[in-house]
Amino acid sequence: MGKKRVIVSSLLPWVISMVAMVAYAGDPTLFFEWKVTYGTLSPLGVPEQVILINNQFPGPNLNTTTNNNIVVNVFNNLDEPLLFTWSGVQHRKNSWQDGMPGTMCPIQPGTNFTYRFQVKDQIGSFYYYPSTGFQKASGGFGGLRVNSRLLIPVPFDPPEDDYTVLIGDWYSKSHTTLRKQLDSGKSLGKPDGVLMNGKQGKVGDEKEEPLFQVKPGKTYRFRICNVGMRNSLNFRIQGHSMKLVEIEGSHTQQALYDSLDIHLGQCYSVLVTADKDPKDYYMVASSRFTKYHLQATGKIRYTNGKGPASNQLPEAPPGWAWSLNQFRTLRWNLTASAARPNPQGSFLYGKINITRTIKLANTVGTVDGKLRYAINGHSHVDPETPLKLAEYYNVADKVFKYDTIGDEPPADIDTSDKITLGPIVLNATYRNFVEIIFENHEKGVQSWHIDGYSFFPVAIEVGTWTPERRKNYNLLDAVSRYSIQVYPKSWAAVLLTIDNAGLWNIRSESLERYYLGQQMYVSTLSPGRSLRDEYNMPDFALTCGIVKGMPKPPTYSA
Repeated sequence: MGKKRVIVSSLLPWVISMVAMVAYAGDPTLFFEWKVTYGTLSPLGVPEQVILINNQFPGPNLNTTTNNNIVVNVFNNLDEPLLFTWSGVQHRKNSWQDGMPGTMCPIQPGTNFTYRFQVKDQIGSFYYYPSTGFQKASGGFGGLRVNSRLLIPVPFDPPEDDYTVLIGDWYSKSHTTLRKQLDSGKSLGKPDGVLMNGKQGKVGDEKEEPLFQVKPGKTYRFRICNVGMRNSLNFRIQGHSMKLVEIEGSHTQQALYDSLDIHLGQCYSVLVTADKDPKDYYMVASSRFTKYHLQATGKIRYTNGKGPASNQLPEAPPGWAWSLNQFRTLRWNLTASAARPNPQGSFLYGKINITRTIKLANTVGTVDGKLRYAINGHSHVDPETPLKLAEYYNVADKVFKYDTIGDEPPADIDTSDKITLGPIVLNATYRNFVEIIFENHEKGVQSWHIDGYSFFPVAIEVGTWTPERRKNYNLLDAVSRYSIQVYPKSWAAVLLTIDNAGLWNIRSESLERYYLGQQMYVSTLSPGRSLRDEYNMPDFALTCGIVKGMPKPPTYSA
């Protein structure tokens, strides 16, 4: 009995801070402890420094359920500051835990910090990774799944098992070496390979252990995320079709695919039935839209398998026109429930009037002879004081200026080589319904992510966007998600409700572009400084920069 009282006493400050931040009544809490260290592995056959979490590369899967409270105590045993971001988790009213340099102070070397957030009203397939210092190039990433609650029906039978497949291109140099190259003004160029769950695989190696085992006749769920740095990848499974059932937190209309293009930062969930001859089969992830070919393989083994996998691998389809057509086949399952009992299609996004249109054009150039990437002619720089803290402490004017970019790119965006450095923070009005047009004026495929929200990608088309293009929008069953690709010389239109107060990052999912400035933040303030809209800064939050030591401003009211 005495021991129990000691435990409760030690948890009391945490409980008080959690209650002050949000009402979590009745929802289970999951506790995780992470020790983040360096290690030496050979993902591409050459020893290199990687980032491990609890000695794992990739890091451990976070297996959660809708509305779970997540507590992750991170011990930073690296020699540099560290932050983790939770790609796809919306952090409703709680950008304090989003893990971006604009919202949080980093965890200093030799210290620990405990993330506390809730996967509120979400289901689906996501992942996490370090958001500072180009560290993702050395690892520190892992899968994050949010299962449906038992009382919410799922539009398919429970699978025999649920597997996470993390695919992504990889360099055989440490993140510090790669970072120095970028800081010197040079692009990284072609990656050295592709990994699948931290391994490249070797076709024809019969001694290679399988990544997964399957039982004949059973159906399995595979959650596939592109956690890479540069390339879109095509994923396929030798001899097996894949039934698409979920994309980034939304149930989809179910359709069979032989292969799927999965762009940077994206997560797809498929069902695969083990109904072929019992032996080994290869999963393949290969680079797309490049002059070079890179691939990773991983084995699936039938439990009663009697033979090796064929060395004849299925090929990816040619060209990005095929990829664009595949995007157009993706549809929201209007009758399925997601995190709540009501059908997904009960939200009639196509009937809401657009209150603001924002056009964002990606460009590349140089500043003082060094490579930079930009949005509407501006390249983001993180200040020492996180933007959200500066805003909360009412010292934003000493750290950044709002609206340094407009809602339209400059008219000379394609001919001007001028790039302006500095923080990019765009003001947004709470509960507005916004149209964002991502314009890609370059020759490569781009991939974009928006924190804090899910959005409806209503169109991707070649050419230049004009208001007349709205007649081609899918206003019925676009898949609600958090990332979108934009093909060369094309545009993508997304619709979203700005209903999550806080400061949220919009970024290129290319790690090089993100690191060199192709990102920005959107500030959505609670009109009445109300706890109904946004939580107060938690007592356990770290402070740094000019706000360190400052008294906290008045708290939000109920």
